[in-house]
Amino acid sequence: MAADSDTESEVFEITDFTTASDWERFVSRVEEVLNEWKLIGNSEEKRLSEKSEFTSGTWEENFEEINFADFKFEITYHFLKQEHVKSNKKEELEEDAVPLAVQNLLSENNDFPPRAHCLVRWYGVQEFVVISPGSNCEAIISESKCNLLLSSISIALSNSGCQVPVFVQIQHKWRRMYAGECLGPGLRTDFEMVHLRKVPSQYNHLSGLLDVFKSKISCTISPVPPVSIAIRFTYILQDWQQYSWPQQPPDFDTPLGGEVGGVEFGKLPFGACEEPISELHLATTWPRLTEGLVVDNDVYSDLDPLQAPLWTVRVRTTENPQCLLGDVLSEFFKLCCIKETAEEILGRGMAEDEGKENSDISSALSKLTEPSATVPIHKLSVSNMVHSARKHIRRQRHMDESPLNAGILNTILLYLFPDAAVEKPSEYTKTKSEQSNTPGKTEQDKNSDNLFSQLKSAPSDSLTYRLALCLSLVNYNYGGLRAVAHVWQEFVLELRYRWENNYLIFGLAGGSPDLRCCLLHQKLQMLNCCIERKRARDDARKVLDEGKERAHRESGSSAAAVTSTKEVSPGKSWDSWSDSEEEFFECLSDQGDMDAPQTEEEKTGSKRKAEGRLHQYNSMNLLNSSEPLYVPVTQEPAPMTEDLLEEQSEVLAKLGTSAEGTHLRARMQSACLLSDMESFKAANPGCILDDFVRWYSPRDYVEEEVVDDTGSLVMKGHLSARMKIPGNMWVEAWETARVTPARRQKRLFDDTKEAERVLHYMAMQKPADVTLHLLPCLIHGTILKLKEEGECVCLMCPIMSRQYIYIYIYILKIWLSEKIAQYTVITQARSLKAKFSICDKAENREDLEIFVRSLLEEPEVLVIGAGQGPAGSIIHRMFVSAQRAAVLAPLDEDLNQERQSTESSRVPDFPSPAGREILLRTCVPRPAPYSKALPQRLFCVLLKDEFRLAGAFSSDTCFF
Repeated sequence: MAADSDTESEVFEITDFTTASDWERFVSRVEEVLNEWKLIGNSEEKRLSEKSEFTSGTWEENFEEINFADFKFEITYHFLKQEHVKSNKKEELEEDAVPLAVQNLLSENNDFPPRAHCLVRWYGVQEFVVISPGSNCEAIISESKCNLLLSSISIALSNSGCQVPVFVQIQHKWRRMYAGECLGPGLRTDFEMVHLRKVPSQYNHLSGLLDVFKSKISCTISPVPPVSIAIRFTYILQDWQQYSWPQQPPDFDTPLGGEVGGVEFGKLPFGACEEPISELHLATTWPRLTEGLVVDNDVYSDLDPLQAPLWTVRVRTTENPQCLLGDVLSEFFKLCCIKETAEEILGRGMAEDEGKENSDISSALSKLTEPSATVPIHKLSVSNMVHSARKHIRRQRHMDESPLNAGILNTILLYLFPDAAVEKPSEYTKTKSEQSNTPGKTEQDKNSDNLFSQLKSAPSDSLTYRLALCLSLVNYNYGGLRAVAHVWQEFVLELRYRWENNYLIFGLAGGSPDLRCCLLHQKLQMLNCCIERKRARDDARKVLDEGKERAHRESGSSAAAVTSTKEVSPGKSWDSWSDSEEEFFECLSDQGDMDAPQTEEEKTGSKRKAEGRLHQYNSMNLLNSSEPLYVPVTQEPAPMTEDLLEEQSEVLAKLGTSAEGTHLRARMQSACLLSDMESFKAANPGCILDDFVRWYSPRDYVEEEVVDDTGSLVMKGHLSARMKIPGNMWVEAWETARVTPARRQKRLFDDTKEAERVLHYMAMQKPADVTLHLLPCLIHGTILKLKEEGECVCLMCPIMSRQYIYIYIYILKIWLSEKIAQYTVITQARSLKAKFSICDKAENREDLEIFVRSLLEEPEVLVIGAGQGPAGSIIHRMFVSAQRAAVLAPLDEDLNQERQSTESSRVPDFPSPAGREILLRTCVPRPAPYSKALPQRLFCVLLKDEFRLAGAFSSDTCFF
């Protein structure tokens, strides 16, 4: 038993040294990743970076995850992408055995890059590997773990032959502490770092930092190689009080004043309510200094920023500044979610107490002595007021609780309907085609108006466009939702007033609705069409009445007068006839009974007098007679909006594909054709279907050369094959068509019915519906405003070079994210333009514009001429003004003149630098005097609450 127990104890003491430990697996995995990324050996495809390539070049990275036992690490390879340049001389590669990272330590091409990884700025490397703890892992704080990790990296680099520096992130991530190593043939470079919260007093200047650097490299040769120095001081300007405010103060004397950034109707507000440029950073750089040529210690310093040979500037913008245009868009967009009607929002019920209305009739009659907000200034009369008594009663009852007072409401309505302020009727009855030909409108303006077709909004000089801008401003500045509902109700009342009084709506193109525009604009155009038709009919009636009256006076017979009156409309007055369903253009005495069956003579019209002729058609004659063929006066097709077209399409589609449905569909679609046939018969007595087809559809009449009885060639025509199909719609319509001129036909377009439909549609629109209708117009206005302001600040911003439709989508995305990047850029440009005093008469205006544009597009901009150049002089004056303002000292008129007072001379032109960066470089043998001379580098960062030393020290591993 004792022997067995001894055997068991010996078995448990056996250790298997062939099993890899966690540490060995970690080192092996690092080597595998370096091999996968092809970082083994000295790469011949890499070259030393060129001037400013760190900023202008493209940085890329590769990423992998590795484990050390159960601890996760992230390994990332950062590198500057370069074109592959292969050398044909292998001897050069052998002689230049120093790794590329070590060569970068002495390179002066990319000192202080404005936009790069912190390790790139500190050590000047163009490729490196970083190993850091995973996102959910704790930081490596203990010294033993740091040493273990660094030793593992050293072994991986030695085994793989990788010459790319590898860094390990230690301490907490916010400290940005890295330790690393780079191995090459016969050399090793150690990357070390010191990070403190406060700057030690003995190292707060160049002299102390030189002592640290020299003590670290421990150079034992004599004379000591000189140290190359590069210095960069950064000054921050935050005080803009001496410059103009972002927005002009409100003008309380104007009718619409009282709001910051408030503008007149028709112009969207623009600009930020706060300063969009928060800081200006001026970096003064001395790129190449030698030890001994400059003095900087705790007593005296030669580093005067005005004498720095290199100035660079960057601006820091305010994060998400409050911008007026963005707020207007966002607030208007919120109206789309409102479900209440205008009546509910204003607190007015649809059914009102009639007794209360009657009791307020005196209030309505008092309107006769004062202008109305909705009734145009012209044509104010007793009949107008009595006709709209109910409307005035309703408005008077709620005048005290109306969101908008009478003054603002009148201003708004006069902006929407500017023709109401014109006394001469001829001025406001002009058609849109006449209104658009106004002087001062350039060809560029007309071309920009075509933007509405891409956005499906409305022309920029139309009523719909003005309404969109007006409601957005009313919503933002003058009462919000209730004010919008109030304006919309007054707008609808004005439309009804114009329809009832035959006043054309100003700012709308004549003719049929433009389907390229939004639906609301089409509805307004439809209403204008109705007004035009009604005016034309009333004018024709007036001319007819005047002719009859003239005939009555000439005849002097009362009997003739009676007969003339009966001929106009037997049994009907003009007013009752105007509102009837069976309305005709001109109902004359020879109309006859429309329901009576047609005789053969009525079908052909061979014995009737020709009526409704326009002009002769191409010198053609009728086929069955020698009479010329005349073009008839026809009715215009009924205008349609896109919703009516869609409704009509749905009705026609529901008829199905049966024979009866197809026949009914054909009859519905042939109303205009039937009217034209009747007009053609009236203008061409004795015509046949072939004559009509020759004029109406020439392609359906085929002419051929045939041989007649005498043997000669003659032209003979006949209808096309589709016209001869049995049951052809054209043949059927021709047989049923009466001989009726257009002026006596039933109207194809019932303007009274359509106008009431439009007005009802308008009255039933909720504020949310109106917002959705006007949204494209407001986007249209926003794009034009961005373009206008961008041109004013001489900026060709990236967004403005895109297609307009993509800008539309971009602005919609802006609303969703509540950010307007393009808008912010323009406000920043306006602010910088004001600060740098760029005006038309300024000297070096073009150079300053390029400088301002570069500040917004580039991370850091070189100031040409440093402190003596045009931009540098302005920047200098900015700092001087801020310094004087800080101590309430007077600012001298001319900076070049001698200071006038002792107080002002004691005030420095620049504040203490917010940051100081000092770069020390040399090449000395280490660790022994006979070792190979290798690059040494120390990057020093001195801030108010941070002191950092990042050193790269190279040692000879062959001769030490």
